[in-house]
Amino acid sequence: MAKRGGFPGGGMPGNMANLMKQAQKMQKQMEEAAKELETKEFSATAGGGAVEATVSGSKKLIKLKLQEEAVDPDDVEMLEDMIVAAINEALEKVDEESATGMNKLTGGLNGLL
Repeated sequence: MAKRGGFPGGGMPGNMANLMKQAQKMQKQMEEAAKELETKEFSATAGGGAVEATVSGSKKLIKLKLQEEAVDPDDVEMLEDMIVAAINEALEKVDEESATGMNKLTGGLNGLL
C-alpha cells in the first residue's frame, strides 16, 4: 500500500528549499543591518539648539550638550523638558532608521512576518 502525503525521496520540494535559503539569507541581512545600526549615532536638539542629545543605534544616550544660556537656576523645569525632548527626538530617529532598513530588506512583507 502506498504512503499518503509527503514527498518522494523524503526531501523538501525545490520551492520549499529555495524559500528556506531565502529566509536564512534575509535573517543574515537583518542581523547585519542591526549591527550596522548599533554603530551609528543620532542627534537631536531642543530649545533652538540649547540642548543637544546624541544616542547610539542601540538606544543608549552617549552625549548630552547644554548651551550655557539653557542653564537657568530659576527655571530648571524648562531645562528638564528640553533634555527630555531632545533625547526622545534622537530615539525616534533610531526607530525611523531601523524601520526604513527593515522595510528595505523585507520588501513590505511585514504583514507576513
